[in-house]
Amino acid sequence: MKGPDEDETMNFPARAVAPVDSYRQVPHNIEAEQALLGAILVNNEAFYRVTDFLEPDHFYEPIHRRIYEVTAQIIRSNKIANPVTLKTFLPADFAIGDLNLPQYLARLAAEATTIINAEDYGRTVHDLALRRSLIGIGEDVVNIAYDAPVDMPPRAQIEDAERRLFALAETGRYDGGFHSFEEALKNAIDMASAAYQRDGHLSGIATGLDDLDRQMGGLQPSDLIVLAGRPAMGKTSLVTNIAFNIAKAYRGEVQPDGSMKTVNGGIVGFFSLEMSAEQLATRIIAEQSGVSSSHIRRGSIDERQFAQVVTASREMARIPLYIDQTGGLSIAQLAARARRLKRQRGLDVLIIDYLQLLQGSGKRSSDSRVQEITEITTGLKALAKELAVPVIALSQLSRQVESRDDKRPQLSDLRESGSIEQDADVVMFVYREEYYLKGKMPKEGSEEFFKWQAEMERVAGVAEVIIGKQRHGPTGTVPLQFEAEITRFSNLARTDYVPPSYE
Repeated sequence: MKGPDEDETMNFPARAVAPVDSYRQVPHNIEAEQALLGAILVNNEAFYRVTDFLEPDHFYEPIHRRIYEVTAQIIRSNKIANPVTLKTFLPADFAIGDLNLPQYLARLAAEATTIINAEDYGRTVHDLALRRSLIGIGEDVVNIAYDAPVDMPPRAQIEDAERRLFALAETGRYDGGFHSFEEALKNAIDMASAAYQRDGHLSGIATGLDDLDRQMGGLQPSDLIVLAGRPAMGKTSLVTNIAFNIAKAYRGEVQPDGSMKTVNGGIVGFFSLEMSAEQLATRIIAEQSGVSSSHIRRGSIDERQFAQVVTASREMARIPLYIDQTGGLSIAQLAARARRLKRQRGLDVLIIDYLQLLQGSGKRSSDSRVQEITEITTGLKALAKELAVPVIALSQLSRQVESRDDKRPQLSDLRESGSIEQDADVVMFVYREEYYLKGKMPKEGSEEFFKWQAEMERVAGVAEVIIGKQRHGPTGTVPLQFEAEITRFSNLARTDYVPPSYE
């Protein structure tokens, strides 16, 4: 005879077994998919109400995916898509239940929703697809966390999940692979069209420095631009000037879906790993007000100069320039913060000051600094492509520049790794001959002194931006005006250049 404890123990497994019908299905709505496809087949105008956001992969039923894909191809070829024309392009053995292909297409048309409701049904299909993608990402996070590979620490898993969630939020789905050349051509035409609407008629974002923009065509999306130079050449000053010019010119337009599209200038994210946000702001105030930053810090300014500073500050407060002054960031942390900024505020240009202050993932303590820099530059290039924004990274140059008579930088001077040159789409150097010539002053009154004085007058206030590499444009040297007192770069007045006429 069994005791009560034994009965309970024996009965426990039977109570723990879940019934078959308790397992959850992934979110989907076959009826909504059928109603939408029917509406498109009855009135092809319904397709244009959903084509901006709905893709074939958003359909749960594979047959519906194929029907939508072929329908889209027919309509885009300026032909009529209906049950009669569609069946020619679909396999004859397509069938659902007891219905063959012609019968099923006729049933879709017969049970169609109206064109007025097409967008609502399309949004339903799209949202359910996003939920399925979220479930997939969540399942991957759980499974990898249970059985994590040795070379994938929790931090790496978090960053991977954040990257996938960002891609899902940005594009409406997480996928990869190949895209048709037709799509690439469409994007190229859109880029050319947008160029006519921007300042300077540029395909990229204008830096506000005309000669540099002419040489580069502006800052191009997905480009990694390395701006290098020796200390005191003005790298930070130049990139700060560019950041302010872009943010000041920002103009956005609200799209039909409620999102904001940049039509001029841009929203700038600035990672200042060396200087504080306050120091950067002081530089920009000095540049915009014309009052020396050293005078601002010491408070040695008069009433008129203070009024200029206040006016400049008010203008700066309105521009979309966001500064992160956290030091010692890893490339993964930087990427996560950049994604977050793009989601929350928007992002058109990303600036890092400077590259050598970033850290790698630190997977192995035996990794050399060269390997770490390689990881960083590869990560920055991948980030530029992922966010579809130009990334400007400042870089130090090695001391070998100082040992040459001609101290103009070369690609071989890039410090610590050839990967900087390899991964960058554009490499620019800042060079100021005035800085080096100032330290060679001969005895006053001598013949050499008068030669030196003449040279100083020639190079005073002139900086050179040397474009040493550019994937989609020419290399060369662009002269700029540099006012050291207020750290301002501007266009150099030239007598040999007449601006083009747009009449």
